[in-house]
Amino acid sequence: MQTNPASPASPPYSSLVAVGDSFTEGMSDLLPDGSYRGWADVLAARMAARTPGFRYANLAVRGKLIQQIVDEQVEVAAAMRADVVTLVGGLNDTLRPKCDMVRVRDLLTEAVERLAPSCRQLVLMRSPGRQGPVLERFRPRMEQLFACVDELAGKHGAVVVDLYRAPALADPRLWDVDRLHLTAEGHRRVAEAVWQALGYEPEDAEWHVPMAATAPPAWVTRRIADVRFARQHLLPWIGRRLTGRSSGDGRPPKRPELLPYESRA
Repeated sequence: MQTNPASPASPPYSSLVAVGDSFTEGMSDLLPDGSYRGWADVLAARMAARTPGFRYANLAVRGKLIQQIVDEQVEVAAAMRADVVTLVGGLNDTLRPKCDMVRVRDLLTEAVERLAPSCRQLVLMRSPGRQGPVLERFRPRMEQLFACVDELAGKHGAVVVDLYRAPALADPRLWDVDRLHLTAEGHRRVAEAVWQALGYEPEDAEWHVPMAATAPPAWVTRRIADVRFARQHLLPWIGRRLTGRSSGDGRPPKRPELLPYESRA
């Protein structure tokens, strides 16, 4: 499901506020200075190139659950009265061993009901998921979340960008070694999807098309990668879950004020 509400005659959007977690913060699209870019920054750069004085804020913080997004970001974003607000949240909740999907749905509803009246266009997403056993384990919860996204979009006139069913974004080559975050190319494709959903002329009409097939890595290479992934990413992630910690604890929003856009790339 993806709608394009804008038309060529529509005035350009003059501001963007991004709300969410690590996906919107931009992990793992790493810049030379050690910070992250990500699809929202790429999208803002494109929009700024079309509109002098374009303003951009990114309130996203890695690791945030939907309750934290509602408590820490939603009211701030609504008060900014931006033309476009993007909201992506709830997926971190679905990956927790214990997840109350009724509560997730209620909180997402609260967020949408607050944000939709505050902007010209609210953008929601069905998040991408790479191939593999982890996705299969959590797929029922994810699809419950996405059904809620579709329902809320219909009620509140939001755009839904369906990344979940985009064949290209299921390709493991577009995911970082942590297997949780997209590479720079993955983020570029997401930015293109949102760009088109907002009614802009496509710059890459085939963003959703899979990359050309390549020979799979050798068995030994895959096993070495599995061990590295477990040691560097999986075990620390499990440790944070068991101790109630988050990778975003103590981190400020990525870009907390709605200011004229300046590229960091």
